[in-house]
Amino acid sequence: MKFLDQAKIFLKSGDGGPGCVSFHREKFVEFGGPDGGNGGRGGDVIFEVADTLNTLIDFRYRQHFRAENGANGAGRLRSGAGGADCIVKVPVGTQILDEDRETVLADFTTLGERLVFLKGGDGGFGNAHYKSSTNQAPRKSTPGWPGQEREVWLRLKLIADAGLVGLPNAGKSTFLAASSNATPKIADYPFTTLHPNLGVVKIANYDFVLADIPGLIEGAHEGHGLGDRFLGHVERTRVLLHLIDCTQDDIEGAYITIREELEKYGHGLAEKEEIIALNKSDALGPELAEDQRSLLEQAIGKPVYKISAVSGEGVREILFKLADTITKSKAKMDMSDKL
Repeated sequence: MKFLDQAKIFLKSGDGGPGCVSFHREKFVEFGGPDGGNGGRGGDVIFEVADTLNTLIDFRYRQHFRAENGANGAGRLRSGAGGADCIVKVPVGTQILDEDRETVLADFTTLGERLVFLKGGDGGFGNAHYKSSTNQAPRKSTPGWPGQEREVWLRLKLIADAGLVGLPNAGKSTFLAASSNATPKIADYPFTTLHPNLGVVKIANYDFVLADIPGLIEGAHEGHGLGDRFLGHVERTRVLLHLIDCTQDDIEGAYITIREELEKYGHGLAEKEEIIALNKSDALGPELAEDQRSLLEQAIGKPVYKISAVSGEGVREILFKLADTITKSKAKMDMSDKL
């Protein structure tokens, strides 16, 4: 399945059906009177979060969604049938944006969530509605109210507990494969990962979702490399795991590059709790890898861990650290909800 996280669609709710002008004519009935029924109500456009979807790929092949119009009213006081609703199914984590692609109109974070986004038009009145003691034979009816229409953008932000960030070739995909059930593409060239990947990590009594996004480079906020468009998929995470290739010459520069891109992207990513790890320690050997770790720790003033996703060195320690951070974050959020 191809990964698609943005799509533009057109939505239209159903028009209301027109009312009917009719008079009751029946043999042996002297005074029939008006009996035109009302028109039916147009269908709504409803968004529903489905568990069978994990990308927006379906919206590449269908961009127009229209609810059914209400039926016309009829004689003998028969009201028109209401139009069928149009249900648009989206994956968890989908946002509905206005045409400016910035204004968030809705944000779906819970499975089974439903939202009536566009309401259908009301049906028109038939002439029976206007009958009164002073107007016993009205010939008036009204057309149905038109439905609403709108073009919107859908943007998917994956729901994950932890996110992987780093330069290309930092070993993020290797770490994801080594610690979860995911099978991302792994190769020895930059930008192997072209779209986000999710994996479920199970360790001891913990389990959490880990997201891997394509690597960032300097100037990603200006569109360099693959840009920063995939950073949205780690906005909802509780902690970031920043992986750095310890075999490169300037490990401090690599760290600063990613931090600057996170700050320029905004949306609170730079304020998220961060765990820093030097990856590929097996390629340098224990002593040289430890020297690199100490140098980076002194330069940035934050704890730095030493791991190897290939050999498994330090991986369990990092996973327990991630799990502990996620658990504390959830407990803190539960406490704030109770207050």
